[in-house]
Amino acid sequence: MSSPGVIEAAGPGGPLSGTLLGPSDPTAPVVLIVPGSGPTDRDGNNPLGVRASSYRLIAEGLAARGIRSVRIDKRGMFGSAQAVPDANAVTMEDYAADVRLWAATIREKTGAACVWVLGHSEGGLVTMLAAQRPKNICGLLLVSAPGRKAGDVLREQLAANPANAPIREQAGSIIAQLERGEKVTADGIHPALRPLFQPEVQGFLISLFALDPTKLIAAYDGPVLILQGLRDIQVSRTDAERLHQARPDTEIVLLPDTNHVLKAVTSDDRAANATTYQDANLPLAPGVIDALATFVNQTRKHR
Repeated sequence: MSSPGVIEAAGPGGPLSGTLLGPSDPTAPVVLIVPGSGPTDRDGNNPLGVRASSYRLIAEGLAARGIRSVRIDKRGMFGSAQAVPDANAVTMEDYAADVRLWAATIREKTGAACVWVLGHSEGGLVTMLAAQRPKNICGLLLVSAPGRKAGDVLREQLAANPANAPIREQAGSIIAQLERGEKVTADGIHPALRPLFQPEVQGFLISLFALDPTKLIAAYDGPVLILQGLRDIQVSRTDAERLHQARPDTEIVLLPDTNHVLKAVTSDDRAANATTYQDANLPLAPGVIDALATFVNQTRKHR
């Protein structure tokens, strides 16, 4: 087993950085781990309160099963801070382009025939978008990935909290405007909505709201695993099933008592669920590594 090592790809203004982990065997498969939304780092943590280290644990679990991985920092953030001057001035296509660049770079530096791409949460959407140009990509591992358009998900989340009643109408109007590709002036946005729709991120939101994950997955014809926890309070079983319905030949694995950060949760207590987001010492839920490793190894034999 080789020790973790830094691996870099040539970003637009400076290097993109990742961590390569796994056996030194040059024939071992390689999985690229694409982070979820916001300032989430290569280990799966962010300064907004997530310290579950889910991506590091995935990498370690895969390594124990003979599979190499590269987990990455997104352009403009953490070890990839020099890639662009403004981490907010990005689009989903920028992130997808980085995934394609990483796949080519990993092939060149490791000798892998192709690269499996694991996208978690919003990273699953990035992964599906990247796979519209599938060169260098073996297949997709979609983990806790959305199956609905982001605007619809945001509307549902806002509606779920009765406290949002006074701002729901304006929020719906703003979402609709962004879905049309139009930016919204900051003047007049309710203070409670400003963090969501600040001008600096509206370009990104326009690119995000334009994507339909069911159309993206239907347009990709390579191997796909859809992995979904049934205690996930951010992405639902419905999302996973919508993706599966859009491409019925995909493999779908539904894990009971598994939440969004892939930790074990045994009740409907949302507070207990949220607590696991802050504990890197908790192992991944049973079945997560088995599902990922089995799919990669079995599908690889048939390529």
